[in-house]
Amino acid sequence: MLSGRRLDLLDPTPMDIEIEDIAHGLAFVARWNGQTKGDFAYSVAEHSLLVETLFARLNPGISARWRLAALLHDAPEYVIGDMISPVKASVGPGYEALDQRLSAAIHLRFGLPTILPAPIKVQIKKADRVSAWMEAVEIAGFTRAEADKLFGRPGATLLRGLQIHLRPPVETRAAFTARHQALLEECEAG
Repeated sequence: MLSGRRLDLLDPTPMDIEIEDIAHGLAFVARWNGQTKGDFAYSVAEHSLLVETLFARLNPGISARWRLAALLHDAPEYVIGDMISPVKASVGPGYEALDQRLSAAIHLRFGLPTILPAPIKVQIKKADRVSAWMEAVEIAGFTRAEADKLFGRPGATLLRGLQIHLRPPVETRAAFTARHQALLEECEAG
């Protein structure tokens, strides 16, 4: 990793994990295999920031701990990349096992349980689907009807004031790192 850490993908440990590596990797991993409108790829880091915002809107007053979990929901992709669901399914159970090992190490590194409570996972997935709907409609060329069919139409109130950001990776990396730090400080404060 750029931090100098050596990450064993088959046996990752929390001590191998640095947020700077995660933020850097995710800022350079394109969602939608890079097939989006705009001058910059829509990164997994940008997507993660949006998911955390949506998660907080869906769950007013929820603790910073679970918002941190939402921000880190795709963190393993900093080393394994972002694959569309059909490809993940064709790779088989090995992909899921790798993702789970990396998630567990990342969660432990930042004070989260290795396995998130089911209700939290459900709410993060809901925010993830809303983000996918926004991305599909705003930057991936889908019609609203196509996005509604694939992801379900989110309520207009939930989306009020939100937009997809396309910015240089260095800016997205800084925003992701700053949000992570703010959530950690909020967790520590209580």
